[in-house]
Amino acid sequence: MAGGGVAALGVSTDRAAQYKGRMTLAVAMTCLVAAVGGAIFGYDIGISGGVTSMDPFLKKFFPAVFHKKNSGGRNNYCKYDNQGLSAFTSSLYLAGLVASLAASPVTRNYGRKASIVCGGVSFLAGAALNVAAVNLAMLILGRIMLGVGIGFGNQAVPLYLSEMAPAHLRGGLNMMFQLATTLGIFTANLINYGTQNIKPWGWRLSLGLAAAPALLMTAGGLLLPETPNSLIERGRVDEGRRVLERIRGTADVDAEFTDMVEASALANTVEHPFRNILERRNRPQLVMAVCMPAFQILTGINSILFYAPVLFQSMGFGGNASLYSSVLTGAVLFSSTLISIGTVDRLGRRKLLISGGIQMIVCQVIVAVILGVKFGAEKQLSRSYSIVVVVVICLFVLAFGWSWGPLGWTVPSEIFPLETRSAGQSITVAVNLLFTFAIAQAFLSLLCAFKFGIFLFFASWITVMTAFVYVFLPETKGVPIEEMVLLWRKHWFWKKVMPELPLEDGWGAAEGHAATDNNGHK
Repeated sequence: MAGGGVAALGVSTDRAAQYKGRMTLAVAMTCLVAAVGGAIFGYDIGISGGVTSMDPFLKKFFPAVFHKKNSGGRNNYCKYDNQGLSAFTSSLYLAGLVASLAASPVTRNYGRKASIVCGGVSFLAGAALNVAAVNLAMLILGRIMLGVGIGFGNQAVPLYLSEMAPAHLRGGLNMMFQLATTLGIFTANLINYGTQNIKPWGWRLSLGLAAAPALLMTAGGLLLPETPNSLIERGRVDEGRRVLERIRGTADVDAEFTDMVEASALANTVEHPFRNILERRNRPQLVMAVCMPAFQILTGINSILFYAPVLFQSMGFGGNASLYSSVLTGAVLFSSTLISIGTVDRLGRRKLLISGGIQMIVCQVIVAVILGVKFGAEKQLSRSYSIVVVVVICLFVLAFGWSWGPLGWTVPSEIFPLETRSAGQSITVAVNLLFTFAIAQAFLSLLCAFKFGIFLFFASWITVMTAFVYVFLPETKGVPIEEMVLLWRKHWFWKKVMPELPLEDGWGAAEGHAATDNNGHK
């Protein structure tokens, strides 16, 4: 590959100040419809925890857990420790991991819309299998189909949102995916709360209603315009410009269009994006694509969301009270995402991630102390301490909702050059689902083994990730997605990792504009 400005960077100079455009109805509608993909992800996270706490569901598919749950004298932390029950939750994420990697060539060669439609259709099939399940094999197969849908949807939707949004609004609009995810979780908790009393088939209604967001996602994928980046990358340059003018609300798109064309010129020279992403000049993005989604799951949030009813029942809450508490945490998560949407493009990504991390650490430690002192293997929490635990968990969820929840998806989706964008997003989704699978499969066993120490386990990881952001993540606020590649050479650490570039390629002039990086380092 040639070593010029286009070949090495994707764009040859910094044109961010020349970008034109505003928030248009086209952008608002496409982002709103595409973000329904997040609702699918969220609905499943929320629905599985509630269903696995319902006695009719357990009695039919997991009788051993049903008898353990309803027998006296059992260790409170170990009532739900069953690998089959864990597999029901986690099988979806293992399937999603594989599907996200398969989705990369589809997204790159056939467009973002194609992957969105594939995801919606797969999810519809999975919902149908689950609602009609008569044995465990049928139930798990349905979960696998749901996983395929999530793999395609999570790979394509954040990418779609990043490419459609204007640079100065990208953070907030990209978070539509996370907002829809939290809305899906909240909706699932409400549905579980209502269907728990519909015996013996309430669980079927909970699982079957997953078809509703899947149908919206499929229809939206068929009706949405393709992103201009994808059209240009696939040789439909004139159509790409027309779409760009429409979604920006102006014909003056020369600067942004030129950046897209230059980035596409590089992208089309790359035959193997997964191999290309391993090159030294892509090292910062690769590190973020692995660390950000891994850290997002290691906050422990999915354990709380998957198993909220199970967790609260283990702490001594009754069946109705545990589901009510999970509804409350879902509502908090949804509300806190609105905070992030309103502040991310003003305060920036780093401030939200760091402050959210600190609040989550404090909350995890408080819960661990309360459970360690006041809650034993066979004791129940008093009413007052139960209320404190729920409040502190809500504060934890609040912090996650305006920090690592949305930004764990937003940052990786906006940092890759076009040449490796689909591969980078696949890696992000695959890592997220790998860690989601591992935590989902291991959490009930970890809860049984660590007891209250499980919260200290997650608190230690949040400490590590907060320090990571402070040291290694530059501020991406307001940086155009096609010029994001220039950002790493201004960062005090990553500029030492990146290879040198010839001055005549335009980088010298661009570098001269930035005596300091986004973290204030010389």
